[in-house]
Amino acid sequence: MGKLKKRVVVLAFILIASAAFLAYETFASDRDFFLPEPMGGVKVVIDPGHGGPDGGASSGEIIEGDINLAIAKELEKQLKKKGATVIMTRTKNGDALAEREPGKDFPSIRARKMADLKLREQIALDEEPDMFLSIHGNAVPEEKWRGAQVFYHQEGHPGSELLAKAVQGSIVENVKNTEREALAVRQVYLLKKVPTPAVLIETGFLSNPEERGLLTDPGYQKKMASAIADGVSDYLSQDVQ
Repeated sequence: MGKLKKRVVVLAFILIASAAFLAYETFASDRDFFLPEPMGGVKVVIDPGHGGPDGGASSGEIIEGDINLAIAKELEKQLKKKGATVIMTRTKNGDALAEREPGKDFPSIRARKMADLKLREQIALDEEPDMFLSIHGNAVPEEKWRGAQVFYHQEGHPGSELLAKAVQGSIVENVKNTEREALAVRQVYLLKKVPTPAVLIETGFLSNPEERGLLTDPGYQKKMASAIADGVSDYLSQDVQ
């Protein structure tokens, strides 16, 4: 092999090695290129409470169902970033029925609410998720009460308590709007019927003027959703261990 040919081979080798090193450095700077997605393979059903004719709690033009949906959509983004598969029971301002079974008539609002509740239950049954997160807001006659709280059913899935405590802990630490603890309840239908870890997250009180203002702020909604998503991550890490 002549000197010129040797130089060409050496130069080609150097170029290939440099390109490989550059590619490695580029991908190495992105941790996700090497690390598996933290929630890869995890399916989550998010249930934005109320919607449509059942707006939930309200204060003037501020309606709980709209806030629930805004936070739920942000939570959907956060969980998908972590690799989760997310199913929403509703994605619009109407209830789940309006979105999934439009055109149905009911003799009363109460009958529609019951059918809507059963539909949300059926979604959770059909999708067989790893967890069910129901997003709500709170309201009471007195303005002084405030703070998020996570609920689970005493007779629900055994993993619900651990999930509720993980999400509550994350909200306490990251949002700092409450010192409340996760609480067991008996009267929330979906938390009992859904055969998977299931929690209801009351993100705050619309009846408290300051908190009502926060709950309508997109930045705060994102902060709340991020805290919930981190709580889900914490739960999954504990559950694995």
